[in-house]
Amino acid sequence: MISRNHGGSGMAGAVYFMGFIGAAVYYIQSSSSFWMGVLGFLKALVWPGFMVYNLLQFIM
Repeated sequence: MISRNHGGSGMAGAVYFMGFIGAAVYYIQSSSSFWMGVLGFLKALVWPGFMVYNLLQFIM
């Protein structure tokens, strides 16, 4: 039997999930049509990528 230690991966998942919910609410509330809401939901899935990209632009 192999025992694996994931040491804290649950907390990172919880933070990502809370961020996803917040981003989804923000993007969907600011949408003006159904398809903009769908696009907002898709943006909410990849919000960490947006955050890292903007952070790297700010640093450089």
